[in-house]
Amino acid sequence: MNILIKNGRVIDPANECDDVLDVYISNGKIQSLGEQPVGFVAQQTIDAKNQLVMPGFIDLNASLREPGYEHKAVIASETKAAVSAGYTSVCCLPDTQPVLDSASVVQLILDRAESTDYAKVLPLGALTVALEGHTLSEMYALKKAGCVALSQAPNNNINAQVLRRALQYASTHDLLVILKPEDVLIKDTGCVHDGSVSSRLGLSGIPVAAETIAIAQIIELAEETAARVHLTGISSARAVSLLARAQLNNVTITADVHAHQLHLTELDVGTFDANYHTSPPLRSADDKDALIAGVAKGVFVVSSGHQPHDVEAKQAPFPSTEPGISSLETVLPLMLELVGDGLLSLSQMVNCLAYAPAQLLGLETGRLSAQAPADICIVDPNNTWQVNAENWLSRGMNTPYLGHQMKGKVTHTLVNGRIIVEK
Repeated sequence: MNILIKNGRVIDPANECDDVLDVYISNGKIQSLGEQPVGFVAQQTIDAKNQLVMPGFIDLNASLREPGYEHKAVIASETKAAVSAGYTSVCCLPDTQPVLDSASVVQLILDRAESTDYAKVLPLGALTVALEGHTLSEMYALKKAGCVALSQAPNNNINAQVLRRALQYASTHDLLVILKPEDVLIKDTGCVHDGSVSSRLGLSGIPVAAETIAIAQIIELAEETAARVHLTGISSARAVSLLARAQLNNVTITADVHAHQLHLTELDVGTFDANYHTSPPLRSADDKDALIAGVAKGVFVVSSGHQPHDVEAKQAPFPSTEPGISSLETVLPLMLELVGDGLLSLSQMVNCLAYAPAQLLGLETGRLSAQAPADICIVDPNNTWQVNAENWLSRGMNTPYLGHQMKGKVTHTLVNGRIIVEK
């Protein structure tokens, strides 16, 4: 179908574009911006006046739960939530059951994603067999089966010797490795940030050192092996400094921060609401400010850290509840809030949600260039809405933002030139 998106403000950092332009789409690809192609006749026109036209977002960290944890969520529900939030591609973590460590599980996930026909699902293969941290998976076979990267997340139960061998192998085959930097021994039984709030509440704390010691080790191994490493879920100011220095020294290491970590802090845990039980934990206000500055400087991209849970998972006493937020649907308004506060530009926002993740994964998406796949989201930045059970699409209702007013709503999402969301 030939589609014309007219009168919208196009934000495309890949092409340094921020202007009101028409977008012409044909055969699933972008044909041009601004100038109408010869012979182009629109079969459908979208008037995007007073709206933002951007590349579809790409999430580097989401648990889709299927197969194995369908009582929490399924691929259909979570990818529907994703496209409603502007995401056209979602990387799914390998923490399924069975674990995503074989070509058959990869194919199962790809088949389910294709049948649901919402966002594209990009599998992350398990770095070790069953994510147990002992035996390397058949990494190259997983890449051939369709995995865009290998990951040990959401765990980090892997010792330095095994990780070194994994990075050596990954480097040989130019495989991106995604790791969650967390020393499980230092973390121990902690459930919140180790600080004054944890002491006051009597909750076991997770010190910043659990993150920074893991990061320092990974940086050393990444530099030695020349592997491409991406760290997911950074939470502390100290980590910002370590990563910025490593990048300045040309270590091939990148990182992301979950959007809610740019807004919430340890103080939010004070009500013992288990929806604030996250991994990594919500840290101090100074940590939050440093993370925002890191995003603005390009140290980080932004991921959702989407962890949908069933109701029972959040009903035990705080330390016994399962960590994680159902977060895909709140990333956009949270990021637009930072833009509204003058902490990020729209171009920086789109870069960390779309273009930079696409570059990390070697995708053709994340940009509005001619002949790029037409993965596009259109956003009304002034649309105010309330988070509630009626408009929430993820099967996981475990969000601390339930009842909150949000500003910024997706009106259209296109995947490969097809309109998937139209509101």
